Amino acid sequence: MRTATVYLVVSVVAFPLRRRWAAAHLRRAAALRGVDPPPPTARLDRYLRWLAAHVVIGVPAGLLALFCLGNALVALVAAPLWWMFPAGDPLRLLVEVPVTGWGRALALGAAQLAILAAVAAGVFPPLAALHARLTLAALAPSAAERLAERVAELTRTRADVLDAHGAELRRIERDLHDGTQARLVAIAMRLAVARQALPDAPPAVADLLRQAHEGTEEAMTELRAVIRTIYPPILADLGLAGALHAVAARGGVPADLDVGDLGRMPAAVEAVAYFAVTEALTNVAKHSGASRATVRVRRAGDRLLVEVRDDGAGGAREDGGTGLAGIRGRTEALDGRLTVTSPPGGPTLVEVELPCGS
Repeated sequence: MRTATVYLVVSVVAFPLRRRWAAAHLRRAAALRGVDPPPPTARLDRYLRWLAAHVVIGVPAGLLALFCLGNALVALVAAPLWWMFPAGDPLRLLVEVPVTGWGRALALGAAQLAILAAVAAGVFPPLAALHARLTLAALAPSAAERLAERVAELTRTRADVLDAHGAELRRIERDLHDGTQARLVAIAMRLAVARQALPDAPPAVADLLRQAHEGTEEAMTELRAVIRTIYPPILADLGLAGALHAVAARGGVPADLDVGDLGRMPAAVEAVAYFAVTEALTNVAKHSGASRATVRVRRAGDRLLVEVRDDGAGGAREDGGTGLAGIRGRTEALDGRLTVTSPPGGPTLVEVELPCGS
């Protein structure tokens, strides 16, 4: 009882070091069981359960080990010195058998060593295996914990991917805007100058210049549309809040905008939120017959919540050419969620939830 009390006191004092202590026991248990050592659990209640099991098994096993070791030392050291003990109180081996001569000393000493070795070989391996199983069961992460760790790892990985994707979007938008588009503008200007400088050119040459000039301008128009699809320049210039104010101001239906403190977000999330609001407000102006819309954007922890509500006729469907399918595709590509509530007669509520943790 006293040993167990001391053990518990020492365990409580060493509790801040529990992860390293538990990890050491896990490594030993895993080596004994022939498996890879798992990381220790982070749950306090499982540490406490393991500590109780450790006391229940460890203390008796330790006492038994001390008993075997002590009696083995007696057999090895004291038996050859049996003659030094008083004749009235001789050395006793093997369950209190007195040693009165060299023959009995050697026989009893060898018998005691053999019995103790047999006890150790028969008792300690099962105890060690039981302790290893209990240690792995108590301290190794459960299936739910491993799943939670995997989800957390995937969340961190997704955040890194979103950051890298956002940086790549900005780079592509910048390269197209400052490089390819600038060169197309220069080509269009040269073609325009060439058309003005050759007013009397043969009809075939003039027609080729005209086609080249118009084709270049069409290419610039298409390139601007691609740039806006990849990463709208207005996001780079004004940020998400400023871009949404601009979208709400130029919409066909008056829109009230409420944007909370969004903090830093991946560029891909900003782009999807911008496109979702833009498309939703376009739908309101084209299909709903609404007189007013409300846009609310806020951040709740690691989620970005976007709501677009209108007072129109309702009945919006994703397969009705309203652009909702496009919003869903962009949203789900980032592991987000789109919810559309649009009963006949209205109102219509479009809710977009996007992960934005980093």
